[in-house]
Amino acid sequence: MLSATSRAVRATASRAAVPKPAAVAKACNAVVVKRTIRGIHSASSSIQTDRDTITRLLYSIGTKKEVERYLRIFSSSSHPSNPAKFAVIKIGGAVLDELDELAHALSFLYRVGLYPVVLHGAGPQLNEILEREGVVPDYIDGIRVTDPKTLGIARRVFLEENLKLVAALESLGTRARPITSGVFQADYLDRAKYNLVGKITKIDRRPIEASIRAGALPILTSLAETTEGQILNVNADVAAGELAKEFEPLKIVFLNEKGGLFHGVTGEKLDVINLDEEYDELMRQPWVKYGTKLKLREFKELLDVLPRSSSVAVISASSLQKELFTDSGAGTLIRRGYKLFKHGAVDQVGRDRLREVIKERDIDVLAGLTSPGKVLEGIEKLGAGNYTIYGDEPLDALAVVSHPPGKVPILTRLFASRSGVLNNVLDNVFDAIRKDHRRLFWTAPSDDENRAWHFERAEGSFIRGGRGLFWYGVGDVGEVEKIVRGFEEEGRIERAYLPVGPAKAHRAAASGIGGAKAFSTLARQVPGSSRGYATAASVPPNFETKTRNVALVGARGFTGQALTSLFDKHPYINLTHVSSRQLKGFSLEGYNKSKVTYSDLSVKDVEKMEKDGEVDAWVMALPNGVCKPFVDAVDAGAAAKSKDGKEGGVIVDLSADHRFEDGWTYGLPELYSREQVKTAKRVSNPGCYATAVQMLLAPLLPLLPSHPAVLPTVFGISGYSGAGTVSGPTDEQGRPTTLPKVSPQSLKGGIRPYSLTGHIHEREAGRHLASLLPADHAGEFKVAFTPAVAPWFSGILATASVPLAKSVSAKEVWALYEERYAGEKLVRMKKEGVVELADVENKHGFVLGGVQVAAGGERAVVVGGLDNLLKGAATQCLQNLNLALGYDEYAGIPLD
Repeated sequence: MLSATSRAVRATASRAAVPKPAAVAKACNAVVVKRTIRGIHSASSSIQTDRDTITRLLYSIGTKKEVERYLRIFSSSSHPSNPAKFAVIKIGGAVLDELDELAHALSFLYRVGLYPVVLHGAGPQLNEILEREGVVPDYIDGIRVTDPKTLGIARRVFLEENLKLVAALESLGTRARPITSGVFQADYLDRAKYNLVGKITKIDRRPIEASIRAGALPILTSLAETTEGQILNVNADVAAGELAKEFEPLKIVFLNEKGGLFHGVTGEKLDVINLDEEYDELMRQPWVKYGTKLKLREFKELLDVLPRSSSVAVISASSLQKELFTDSGAGTLIRRGYKLFKHGAVDQVGRDRLREVIKERDIDVLAGLTSPGKVLEGIEKLGAGNYTIYGDEPLDALAVVSHPPGKVPILTRLFASRSGVLNNVLDNVFDAIRKDHRRLFWTAPSDDENRAWHFERAEGSFIRGGRGLFWYGVGDVGEVEKIVRGFEEEGRIERAYLPVGPAKAHRAAASGIGGAKAFSTLARQVPGSSRGYATAASVPPNFETKTRNVALVGARGFTGQALTSLFDKHPYINLTHVSSRQLKGFSLEGYNKSKVTYSDLSVKDVEKMEKDGEVDAWVMALPNGVCKPFVDAVDAGAAAKSKDGKEGGVIVDLSADHRFEDGWTYGLPELYSREQVKTAKRVSNPGCYATAVQMLLAPLLPLLPSHPAVLPTVFGISGYSGAGTVSGPTDEQGRPTTLPKVSPQSLKGGIRPYSLTGHIHEREAGRHLASLLPADHAGEFKVAFTPAVAPWFSGILATASVPLAKSVSAKEVWALYEERYAGEKLVRMKKEGVVELADVENKHGFVLGGVQVAAGGERAVVVGGLDNLLKGAATQCLQNLNLALGYDEYAGIPLD
């Protein structure tokens, strides 16, 4: 048996693959819920309010899909034979002091048609009165010894607190019925030891069910009676447990003031506890003692006799909705769970059981592309010792990992039920796989309903032709390509995933824009050289001047800082949201139009903002492989806003995730169609090196041999800012600082070549330059590119060596560049000398100079450069954003 790696004792488990929008949920629970319920109640004398209104309000806590799923599950749980099937909610005495918050939380459930059984204690209130009246509380084994005087006071306190809660609910238009007796029958627990303390022996369901059928919440106290009518005091937690055993609800909720259970050493809240998997280890922890140990033992004893669909939640009243209606939850979830297994053969799992799982869940089987028998046969053909099947006992999640000796493992099959996904079983299985395999590849359809799950667990991905290839444990793109090529050659994956140059449809589209443009010096034609508008004379006279709101997701790095400075000077763009997990809560520096505070936007936050139209455009400045879930969230929000999604916001992605996607517009305006960017909703921003390479090579494409013996080569040197950032120490204000990943000190005054072959910008440049090739050069275009990092902060200097089809002069080559970039405001031709760092550092455009042709005229050498943070990232992003929003392309960009 396996032990799941996401341990609750570390408080790192996540209940689903969805980030937690804590700020949104808190605001909703604390303010919006109250105002909405009060507003609806004051606007109408009707007790039953509009359920749809309240349901829509829940969407601000979680996604629409989550909320509707839980509402459906909870609503369908009740049955005439058991109307109390939804939940038992036990309210701690301390929570009763938060009466307003508590009443709104319960009223919220009532208004969506849910009727929990509510039981409360009153320990703190009782102690206060006992102290006032001079009665000293006496406890044995944690149980209050209850003499007749204490019981009399307890009964009075329970009745008063019960009526307070009922009155608070009724004032909100929520029907509630006080039930202070007649439910719990008890015997003496140990009369000699505890006096008037009871042990529940029987529950009369009728008062509770009658209340629910009458449309009122049953509000109970934890007082019981003997068969002779003697009132006995009963522990409220114990009473709640007995109610749960009687009604077998989906949820048993314990409301406390802390909002959950907490780790005794780190102080972190425990998110999920899977008892079957973790109970024994938890009970051995030195910090699990006294009350914590007692609680865990009680929870286990309770859940052991309930259906596995039941779970316990420990939560605060203010977060009750988030706990019940979202996958991420808010408190501590305790459930039985299942132990995991790993087997090396089909027969160890059970051939018939596995066949049924394949039949019900395999996407290829469901699509009619294969049969369960074929899939089963394919697993067995992997060979004994070459594969492992991971799963849980009821087979809610199964995974098959192929791992021949000496080969990189592949997750070949993944079968998960809906319950397996929602209840975190799939996560635990994946954690077990990750524990055994330090690197892994797997595939999934790009339209998989759980696609966010794949992206969140992968460190990189390729998306081609509707299917994705994902991996973790391999950081170098060149190594990834080598591994995947090996998979393809060995037949371990069923299709090609690697980008191998532009698709035919992409080339045809690119080469069909506008007419051919003749070069006066060489009489050669370059298809696709018309670039929409290129000169000031051809710019449309009227631009958009309406102010737009933009969100910057991933604002902490150097590029994010550069974008912030540009947005600060833009005449029409307002930067309204900046997202950074590390800087959440700190003020954005360098932006003076308004006060902006860093937030940590989750996928659900982004979807809601897009749906509500809070922003007009999104700039994704995230690391490679991270952007896709956020794009999906924008798409989902746009779809909710308009059926065709055409009203959705613009996205400019600065990562490499979409530079190879035909469905995205590649935004390098000086070389490709500006008209396409103007009508695009999804724009991929080119890489810094890729921009320099393409700007250097594009004018020379007509001169290339159709089948060159030597590839065009480019050697690029970039400042260390291009290597990215890492977290640094906090400053005096406690703000996390950003440090370069590669420090100038580590370079010791020299340069450091890296990614000597297979750099992703090499493939990116080749893919897109292929769309500009003359007709007699049909096919993919390749360029050899080698980068190096230097001890200056920003700025790229790139030298291209290009083989030529025929002998030409340096003057003719220079004329090609002048012709190509005529009228381009962000391209400067340096006629004297080669390009130097001072020409490009902190400049917003591309600079070209130093053209020479080798003796014999068969090779041209050209030098160009740009600032990797500006024209290589932020400035180019603003060009694309301006075009897509209808502004002047150069609005907000200082023209050098």
